[in-house]
Amino acid sequence: MARFKRLQTLNTLIEGGLVPVFYEPDAEVAKKIIESLAKGGCRVAEMTNRGDRAYKVFEELEVFCAKNLPEMILGVGSIVDAPTAALYIANGANFVVGPTLDEATAALCNSRKIPYSPGCGSATEIQRAHTLGVEIVKVFPGAEVGGPNFVKSMLGPCPWTSIMPTGGVETTEEGLNAWFKAGVVAVGVGSNLITKELVAKKDFDGISAKTRQVLEWIKKARAAKK
Repeated sequence: MARFKRLQTLNTLIEGGLVPVFYEPDAEVAKKIIESLAKGGCRVAEMTNRGDRAYKVFEELEVFCAKNLPEMILGVGSIVDAPTAALYIANGANFVVGPTLDEATAALCNSRKIPYSPGCGSATEIQRAHTLGVEIVKVFPGAEVGGPNFVKSMLGPCPWTSIMPTGGVETTEEGLNAWFKAGVVAVGVGSNLITKELVAKKDFDGISAKTRQVLEWIKKARAAKK
């Protein structure tokens, strides 16, 4: 069962503006990654369902968070169907993210009052997500769908839309500024934040520093937009 209420999860996600995305088959390494993100000031993280028995790593990681990082809101990504979503919800997922829009998953998450952010790549998909109760839409793959210009164009006729691009989000001040200037509420960032090089070197302090820098740039981009 989720440790956090849906509104708390959504508000925390929007407040920070950053959702780090990662997959790690080694539970001990995953714990180090999640610790480094917390030390960097991030309170939300998404572990993807991309490997065999990934849910077991997720379960161990959520237990670790509940005991050692009680403010960390852990969610699951790469979910494409309701049965898999149910498995992760049973293991403590606080939010569910997918690369595609799946109506059965939306219904399941709504019934458990858990945020669901499906991947959408068109105005029609985004509108369908809204009718299914989605609060924050994941635009995926962000760069290929159209980048910040897509977000700006979408918010013109539909200003009530909350968008979180994932895929192709660069961890540079210029790149982040472009997304937030366009109107996103948050960004999902994977390998550009939790790089293979940093993990291979076990440079978890490096991940913390990079996370801290990204959060500062997001804060600065939001301030400049006002």
